[in-house]
Amino acid sequence: MNQAVPPQAAPPEAPVIRTIAVIGAGTAGRSFALAAACAGFHVVLEDVMPANLRRAEADFSDMTQRTGAGQLSLVLTVEDAVRNADLAIDFVPDELESKLEIFSMIDRMAPPRTILCTPSEALSITDLASCVYRPDRCFALRGSLAPPSVTPLRLLHPAAAASVPSLAATRTFLETLGLTVETEFDPDAPMLMKNLATRILTA
Repeated sequence: MNQAVPPQAAPPEAPVIRTIAVIGAGTAGRSFALAAACAGFHVVLEDVMPANLRRAEADFSDMTQRTGAGQLSLVLTVEDAVRNADLAIDFVPDELESKLEIFSMIDRMAPPRTILCTPSEALSITDLASCVYRPDRCFALRGSLAPPSVTPLRLLHPAAAASVPSLAATRTFLETLGLTVETEFDPDAPMLMKNLATRILTA
C-alpha cells in the first residue's frame, strides 16, 4: 500500500533589491551610490550637508558610460532615504556609538523588508543586530567596496540564524556591482552581549 508523501514546502524566494538607501555622501558613500546607480539601481543618497549631495549629483551627471543606468535621488534626512528602501547601507564612522545610532534609526524608519548593511572592519555584526528588530536581515561588509579588489569582499552575518533569502539577495546585489563576495559567520566576539550577560550574572 502506497503511503502518501506530504508535499515539500517551497523554499522562500530571495527578495528583489531595486531601491538602495545610502546614508552618508562622503567619499566612500558617494562612490558606492554612483556605482549602484550606474549598475541600474534606484539609489537614494542621504547627507545632512547639501554640498556633498551637489557633488554627487555633478559626478553622476559627468558619467558618460551609463548603459542601463538607474536613478539617483538626493535627500537630506534618513527617513526620506529609507522610506522605500529594499536595502540600506550606511557610511558613518566605524565606531560602535555611531553604528548603533544609525542602525536604530534605520530600523525604526525603514519598512520591515529592508535589509541593513554596514561596512565595518572591527565591529561585531552580532552586537549591532542584537539592537534592532530585524537581526536576521543585518549584515556587515568587510573589505574593499570598490571593484575590482584583490581579495573578496566578506559578507558577514550574525552568529544566530540569518535570513537565507536576504543573505542571497544581498550577495547578488553586491556581485552585480562587480564585487567578488564570500559569506561567513561573524568572526568577532559580540562584546555588547557578553557584557550584558556578565551584568546579569553578577547582579
